[in-house]
Amino acid sequence: QSYCHRLQHDMYFLTSTSRLNEQVVDKIVLQLNRVYPQILTNEEAEKFRNPKASLHTRLSDLLKHLQKKGDRHCQEFYRALQINAEQLFNDLPSRKILKTPDPTEIDTDKEQYMLNDRGPVFFLACFSVAAGLALFWYCCNSETQVIGRPRRILGFSPIIIGRHVRNICMLYLEDISRN
Repeated sequence: QSYCHRLQHDMYFLTSTSRLNEQVVDKIVLQLNRVYPQILTNEEAEKFRNPKASLHTRLSDLLKHLQKKGDRHCQEFYRALQINAEQLFNDLPSRKILKTPDPTEIDTDKEQYMLNDRGPVFFLACFSVAAGLALFWYCCNSETQVIGRPRRILGFSPIIIGRHVRNICMLYLEDISRN
């Protein structure tokens, strides 16, 4: 959503009575006049700070002027509003729309939890299986000449892998060593 569209949406809220007082509007106008890049020229700033016109009229004219200038100018207005009237900035209708969650959007925190909900035991089990398969592949590789070390490791592994699996691995290693 562009800042100009947001400003159009927030215009009634900002221009309603007693939302912004004269001092805050003057601070915003001065900030827009002095900020780099300069949003309001000196003549425009004087026009929007004119005490002869009513606050409602000056503020309405300022908001319309910023909308005509473009998105960057509206963005700077929101920045000035946040600096000078943070509570009002947080209460803007467009901010409330931005804060409400989109039902089609993926909640990354929830997704992260859903991917990691199995815990460390599951990780250790998967890691053990992967390490066992790597060791088994190393032992079964026909180019490998060192058969005694893996046999010793597999001989001491009834705790890690079941007795039946260990027996199958030992039989396979014996068959390889005979060939």
